[in-house]
Amino acid sequence: MELAVFKFVTIYRRVDDEAALESFFSNTHLPLAEQLPGLLKSEVSRVIGKPGGDSRFHLMYELYFESPKDFFQCLTTDAGRQLMAELKDWSDAKLITWFYADSFEEEMADRI
Repeated sequence: MELAVFKFVTIYRRVDDEAALESFFSNTHLPLAEQLPGLLKSEVSRVIGKPGGDSRFHLMYELYFESPKDFFQCLTTDAGRQLMAELKDWSDAKLITWFYADSFEEEMADRI
């Protein structure tokens, strides 16, 4: 069975002031995202490396919605507008990469 959802992904690059990044994520990004209506789930991934060594990325945060319509509608709320305004400075400084994606999950068949 395949399940499709729409997600908004934010990837934080490594920075010299990791404490400032963590503070922004924990005290601004995360609380605002959790207020978004229609949010099905969120997922935080802390990047620990890449094949061959260190990664230039520090953190990935994924927000899952039932559809693009649900996501774009949540951006019209106070929390949605504030979240995008807060993230814009980080994007303008090229400290984050953000994008939208259709996401699919498939159950794996039993393996012998």
